[in-house]
Amino acid sequence: MPNYTWIVAIGLIGLSTVASAGKPAFDCKKAQGEVEKLICNDSGLAALDHEMQRVFETALPALPFDDAKLQKAIQRGWIKGRNDCWKANDVRKCTEFAYKSRIAELQIISGQLEVPQPVSLDCQDNKEPVTAVFYNQTDPASMVLTWGNQQQITLAKPTASGSKYLGQNVRFIEHQGEITITWQDRKLLCRTRQ
Repeated sequence: MPNYTWIVAIGLIGLSTVASAGKPAFDCKKAQGEVEKLICNDSGLAALDHEMQRVFETALPALPFDDAKLQKAIQRGWIKGRNDCWKANDVRKCTEFAYKSRIAELQIISGQLEVPQPVSLDCQDNKEPVTAVFYNQTDPASMVLTWGNQQQITLAKPTASGSKYLGQNVRFIEHQGEITITWQDRKLLCRTRQ
């Protein structure tokens, strides 16, 4: 004979999950500004907010104490930056990109993803090593680009052909085997090392 108490409890948990699925991890009664109100009324952004909370809570214990402390401060700054999306032409697109890029960054720095094999690049007139690590399991795909002792996380952008990754002051474009990297005001022309 089935245990109806367990069946009812499981059903209530399921209903609770469905009910909260359309709400973000933060309290919408305290939502301030256009972006937070948008997140409260957009199930896709609310789902990203829950994913952010899950990834962030998983990341902190995996990091050394000082790094975890730094990530808490970065997260507060990230929230302010996300809320500044009200200034963008497409507020929703900006907010979605803010979530996806931060989620990918946290997954990468805290070891939540398997690290793929680095790809070494040969770049003209450059003596420092340049490598790219492509994470296809993030959404969107991401890449960690390392040039000497500098490192940037970039996100894939749709393109008609080849590939394009953008990050803070970094652009990586591959087309027919030719790679152009723009890092702040420096430009590199590269090819994959054979």
